[in-house]
Amino acid sequence: MVLFLHSRYRTTGGEERVVEDLAWLVREHLHEPVRLLTRAPIEGSTADGSTADGSTARAGGRGRRRAAAGLLYGGLAPAEVANAVRESQAQVVHAHNLLPTLGWRALAAARAEGARVVLHLHQYRLVCATGVCFTKGQECTRCHGRNTLPGVWRNCRGSRAEALAYGAGLALWQRRTLEQADAVVVPSEFARARLRALGAPLPWERVHVLAPPLRTFASASRAGSGGYALVVARLAPEKGVEVAIDACRQAGVPLVIAGDGPEFETLRARAGGGEVRFAGHVEGERLAELRRGAALALVPSRSGETFGMAAAEAMAAGVPVAGSEVGALSELLGGEGAAPPGDVAGLAKAVTLRWGDERAGERGLERVRALCAPAAVAEGLARVYSAAQGTARP
Repeated sequence: MVLFLHSRYRTTGGEERVVEDLAWLVREHLHEPVRLLTRAPIEGSTADGSTADGSTARAGGRGRRRAAAGLLYGGLAPAEVANAVRESQAQVVHAHNLLPTLGWRALAAARAEGARVVLHLHQYRLVCATGVCFTKGQECTRCHGRNTLPGVWRNCRGSRAEALAYGAGLALWQRRTLEQADAVVVPSEFARARLRALGAPLPWERVHVLAPPLRTFASASRAGSGGYALVVARLAPEKGVEVAIDACRQAGVPLVIAGDGPEFETLRARAGGGEVRFAGHVEGERLAELRRGAALALVPSRSGETFGMAAAEAMAAGVPVAGSEVGALSELLGGEGAAPPGDVAGLAKAVTLRWGDERAGERGLERVRALCAPAAVAEGLARVYSAAQGTARP
């Protein structure tokens, strides 16, 4: 039995899908039962890293106070986790986002019940309060190890009180959190290298690189039949969607943007007069339909992505991808169709070169299948679980 722990975000994104897909993988490919214990998003807080807006402000301070208490105390209600381990007889606890209310205490409770703990780091939140190393319109790696004061000074959370709670919570409990982990998973070599550069005190001999699984793959490139470029992203500053709008205008290519987030109104104003359609937040078959109609997918991120789910999903659908040469996207794209982050002219050139390029679609499909095919990821995950169960307890 594997027990998954996850604090959900208010806006569903790549990490949420990866958690669901990993649970599916454990059931269907490792043939182990799975239980998922989640904590709901806290109303009134910006615990998911989003920028607070009027609606969250009006929700009152109770949610923010609870989030701050979880951060400063290292987690709330660990008995819930202990009970779940006992009831399910879980041998492995696979932990994902722990903040703000699961914390290190949830992991300690699981270990006290005899479970081994795998800590899955989808972002950089061991050190960075926003998790994405991006603030004030640019990449930022000022925080280092337990020194989280730069994030407080720069108010990276958009609220002084919240920035202070995150900075203090990360500094207080960073090492305690890692002490509970029998194995650690990161999604790319870049993510591992950046965490090392950030001074995260990880047990590097127990850190495993494992790409997220994808459930389906196209049989061939679909580049030839599409009629627009497609961006699938949370509409946040670090995603660089405005670069895609300007690049497609320059290249004379229609653009469809699927996603929602704090930058929606700003981006809609920027797109005025262009051939741009906003599809809103879409999932499932509607998203698959948008990808089937695309000649090209764009991933114009400005920050060091830990993996690049939007790019991987497009590649798995047989759609060629052009994007930023930044973070793990460089590993995923293999240098094809890449432009420096924020470079409108460079991305416009990549759009022109990759438009309807069936060979690029085939190469991308082959690359992502090798990384993300269920059988390949299941084999790697089995090794991680085995390593965790073989770790000597202190």
